[in-house]
Amino acid sequence: MAWHFRLGYCVLSLLLFRVIWGFIGGKWSRFSSFIFPLKTVIRYAKGERSPDQEIGHNPLGSWSVFALLVFLFMQVSTGLFSDDEIANAGPLVKFASATLVNYATYFHTSIGKFIIFGLVGLHIGAIAHHYFYRKENLVKPMIDGFKSTAIEAQSARDTLQTRVVAGLVFGLCSTLLAYALNLVS
Repeated sequence: MAWHFRLGYCVLSLLLFRVIWGFIGGKWSRFSSFIFPLKTVIRYAKGERSPDQEIGHNPLGSWSVFALLVFLFMQVSTGLFSDDEIANAGPLVKFASATLVNYATYFHTSIGKFIIFGLVGLHIGAIAHHYFYRKENLVKPMIDGFKSTAIEAQSARDTLQTRVVAGLVFGLCSTLLAYALNLVS
């Protein structure tokens, strides 16, 4: 369970980083570049696509990203308030009512993990679909930030400076989380 807690804190640090990076990161990392209305997502799913929707996250993929972020936050947050009533309790249990702790524990152990598994499975399935059926490798751009497109697109602005800033932001998120957890311990 010690590793379960450590990995949960790592996930929370990464989530905090991703939210901040969604506002200050490069063009294609910013949330503003991949917020699509439901009508656009439905048209995209039906096959009505335009080349500019293939730059960065496509409409369907963007909803997948937001769903993953929301449910990962819910899973980590409920873990902070969970108690197995045997030997392990989240660091925020002492600040919550028994009712909240029971609901958080139930979601964390019985619902949330299956939603996460499902969303991750859908994400991997979509990547496989793009690779095998659309002949488009989405893994490479996830790693290096560069994607070949049919139309001219703005650069991802991936420089040493942006990588240093990203490292500093992640370090700040991790440090603040460690500090906060130390305060409540």
